[in-house]
Amino acid sequence: MSGMITVSKEDYLKAILEAQSEGETVISATLAHRLSVSRPAVTMALRRLRKDGLVRVQRDGHVGLTAAGRNIARKLVLRHHLIERMLNEIFGMEWYKVHDEAERLEHAVSPDFEAKLLARLGRGGACPHGNLSELESPSSRRRRGLLQLSEADGGRNYRVSGIYERDRRLLELLEQRGIRPGARVHLANRNYDQTLTLRTDAGSVSLGSTAAEKVWVKAAR
Repeated sequence: MSGMITVSKEDYLKAILEAQSEGETVISATLAHRLSVSRPAVTMALRRLRKDGLVRVQRDGHVGLTAAGRNIARKLVLRHHLIERMLNEIFGMEWYKVHDEAERLEHAVSPDFEAKLLARLGRGGACPHGNLSELESPSSRRRRGLLQLSEADGGRNYRVSGIYERDRRLLELLEQRGIRPGARVHLANRNYDQTLTLRTDAGSVSLGSTAAEKVWVKAAR
């Protein structure tokens, strides 16, 4: 591997790992959308990452991580996870705000401070959004007995397990409607347009199918 591991390179590697974990096919357009950059910028970045031995780009345009690239991405994901937990558990920042703050801080954390965070918080806990430090695929979550709220059966109670964390507006909407990690929700009705009527500690609320797909739940009594 050659070349410095810059903030930009780290962002690309993490975006590839996150997209893969969410079941997306990773191509240039995927990264352009996730990172809010132009496709020519993605092409140039992938060329550098490929030269550094961090990514592989197949003939059909599919992008994957090499072992070295995956290692860097996983370290950044862990650092992000630890910062979110620090902000929430130590400083009391609201769960729906910590992702954006961690995005800004994750590149500035030194290995020494990261080691202190690991010693204080441990590696195994969930982040404030209910997600584990190791990124999980949808199939992995289902093996743990979870399902998307959009798939849940009407008339049953559920406990919110994890929430997609990269959309601040979605997180704020869910918080307003009482849908947060650990919250108990009752799916009262699935409407003809696939919106859900839920009972939460915020009362009777509605949630569209697109938002419900971002919420993972487990059946509760």
